Amino acid sequence: MEFDTRGADRPTDQGPELSGLCRDCGAAVPAKAARCPACSSRRLTRHAELNTLSIAHIDCDAFYASVEKRDNPQLADLPVIVGGGQRGVVSACCYVARLYGVRSAMPMFKALSLCPHAVVLPPNMRKYQTVGREVRAMMLELTPLVQPLSIDEAFLDLTGTERLHGGSPARSLILLVRRLETEIGITASIGLSYNKFLAKVASDLDKPRGFKAIGRAEALDFLASQPVGLIWGVGDALRRKLEQDGISTIADLRERDEHHLMKRYGVMGRRLFRFARGEDLRTVDPNEETKSVSAETTFRKDIANLDDLKSRLWPLCETVARRLKAQGLVGGSVTLKLKTGDFRLVTRSRKMGSPTQMADPIFHTALPLLEREATGTLFRLIGVGCADLTESDRADPPDLLHPNLPDPERTRRDQVERTMDTIRDRLGETAVVKGRGWSGSAAPQLPGLPPPAPRRRKRR
Repeated sequence: MEFDTRGADRPTDQGPELSGLCRDCGAAVPAKAARCPACSSRRLTRHAELNTLSIAHIDCDAFYASVEKRDNPQLADLPVIVGGGQRGVVSACCYVARLYGVRSAMPMFKALSLCPHAVVLPPNMRKYQTVGREVRAMMLELTPLVQPLSIDEAFLDLTGTERLHGGSPARSLILLVRRLETEIGITASIGLSYNKFLAKVASDLDKPRGFKAIGRAEALDFLASQPVGLIWGVGDALRRKLEQDGISTIADLRERDEHHLMKRYGVMGRRLFRFARGEDLRTVDPNEETKSVSAETTFRKDIANLDDLKSRLWPLCETVARRLKAQGLVGGSVTLKLKTGDFRLVTRSRKMGSPTQMADPIFHTALPLLEREATGTLFRLIGVGCADLTESDRADPPDLLHPNLPDPERTRRDQVERTMDTIRDRLGETAVVKGRGWSGSAAPQLPGLPPPAPRRRKRR
C-alpha cells in the first residue's frame, strides 16, 4: 500500500508506519515525519515495497506544451494547445487547458469551443525531438535498459543498479525527474512496479509530477475494481465488445478462463487473462522494433475529388520514405488511413511485392486503396504508413525473373528521390517539389518565390 502525504500537515495514521522518500530531493524520510528533513518538502512517498520495485514507466507531462511554456514564460499560467488550425486536431495540451475538457487528438474546433481563450501554437517537431533526445540521454545514464515508447516516454529496468547509484531505483528515478526539471525545464511522472503493465498503469494514476508505486501484495486487489479499459491495448471497440459480453471490470475478466478468452478475442485474450492477474512476462527491451512509420494531414476543407486526394497522398508517401531511410528500415506493407467529414475512420492495408523505403512504390501501393474509397465521400484527413518493417539491407531487391539485369527506370527514379532528399535536408521541405504533389494544374506557392506568371496565348 502506498501513502502519499503531499499537502499533509501531519503523518498519515493509515496502515503501517513506513519510512519513505522525498519526491523533491530524494532524501530518506523517517516513518513519522510529515516533512522532508533535508528540504522541508511535504511531497513524500511511502510504500511497503518501495525499495524492491525496479520496473519503471516515465512519461513527460504534456510534453509539447511544456516545452513551449519553458521557452516562453509568459505562457506559464495560460491554457496552451499545440496542434493544427481550425480543421486540425490537438497534438498536445497543457494541464490548464485540460481543466476545460481539452484532450489530445480532439478536433481543434471542439477544443476551441471548450476553451476559446486558449493559446494555439503549431507543432515544432524539430525542437521537441531535440528535447526528447536530451531526456533519453539522462535515462540512459541510469540504465542501458531503456525502451522508448515515444518521443517523451519510456520503460526503464533498474534491476541491480542500487550499488551503482547509491540507492534504490525509486530514489534514482526521483533524482532523474529533479534533473529534468532543473536542467531541461520540464516535468515528468513516474510509475514504479514489478512489471511493465503495472508500471504503465501506475504512471497514469498520478499526474502531473506524479510518483505512484504498485507492489505485488496489492496488485490483485487494486486491479479487481478497475474498468477493463485500463488494460493496455483495450481500445474503445474492444471495450464495447467486452462490455457486451458482460465484462466491465478486471474482476469480471478473472471469471473467464484463458481458453475461453482466446477463443473469443484471439491473441488478445491471452493478454487479458494475464494482465487481469497482474502478470506480464515482457522484458524491457531497448532494441524492440518500431512497429510502423506513418504520416498524415488534415485538410482545411473536406475533399472528395480523387485527383485532389492523390496530390495530398504523394507528399505523405515522400515523408514516410524519408523517415524509413533515416531509421534504416524498409516497409513490407502499406496502410491507407482516411477520416470522413463525420469523423468515421477508414483504414485499408495491402502487402507489397517486395520491401521498400522509396516513395514511389509506397504511393503506387496506396493508390488503388484510395481509388476504391474515393467514390464521392468527403474526407477531412488522409494518412499513409508502412508496417512489417525490416532492416534496410532488404530494401528494393532486384527483379526475381532477371536478377542480374538492372532496371534503368527504377534506378533513375531511386537516384532522383535520394537527390531530392539531400536537397530537402539542406534547404528545407519545400526546396524541391515533384509535380505529382500538385493539385490539378495549380503549382504550389513556395516560400520566398514569386507566384508564377500567367501564361499568354500566342496570337495566330
